[in-house]
Amino acid sequence: MKLNWKQDSQRFIVILAAAFIMALNIKTFVRTGGLYPGGATGLTILLQTIFERFLEIRVPYTAINLILNAVPVYIGFRFIGKKFTVYSCVMIVCTSFLTDIIPGYVITYDILLISIFGGIINGFVISLCLMMNATTGGTDFISIYLSEKKGMDAWNLILALNIVILCIAGILFGWDKALYSIIFQYASTQVLHMLYKRYQKQTFFIVTEKAEEICDAIYEVSNHGATILEGRGSYEHCERNVVYSVVSREEAKKVLRAVEAVDSEAFINEVKTEGLWGRFYQKPTD
Repeated sequence: MKLNWKQDSQRFIVILAAAFIMALNIKTFVRTGGLYPGGATGLTILLQTIFERFLEIRVPYTAINLILNAVPVYIGFRFIGKKFTVYSCVMIVCTSFLTDIIPGYVITYDILLISIFGGIINGFVISLCLMMNATTGGTDFISIYLSEKKGMDAWNLILALNIVILCIAGILFGWDKALYSIIFQYASTQVLHMLYKRYQKQTFFIVTEKAEEICDAIYEVSNHGATILEGRGSYEHCERNVVYSVVSREEAKKVLRAVEAVDSEAFINEVKTEGLWGRFYQKPTD
């Protein structure tokens, strides 16, 4: 596990800030609204509520959250990356302790506003951690594992798993809070989709007279290959080459700029890729 002191120091500071924002969101929005945001966080809050209401026992957030994250952390060390998992553990531990010690502060009692803005903040924090090559823990580890091993955008699977948790909360404590929690999780997922694009794919169809040079440029900026297709222009009735390539959405702008630098006259069609099977290079997680 190699260290880059400047980069890792910045990474550590951002993760500490993310942990503080996450804990503050839990105490300010989630607790005030009585929401169950899904994942390890939602399950932790659900178990705390069950212990408190049915057994009259107050269990610290830290104790439950660390236990629930034990298996996901093992998955991270075993299949994803050691440094990635270490920083994720920093996020999990700091969020847990801060949630227990930060006092609650009420901004609004409007549960719809709490659900929307709490979900937006939650999605922002998750995206911030992922950009720093870490995670908030829980189902995020499982989602990243599925994304890297199966090449699939698995964030909607997280939403589906979280709905199961919310159904349990609805049965035990009332459906109104469970339904508002779905709004919270939906808002969080949409922000995550908007900000974090590593596992989303874009397809490029590039009509050009400099196909070989463009293929080299795509590989240089993204490490992805390309296929040259032979075509025929219907208007000028002349031969044309079409470069076909699939890259991640976070690399799409770099690829677009590289193509334009090689051939400013190229005709480029960029398409969102809904599904992908076969070999696709994914930058390994550290």
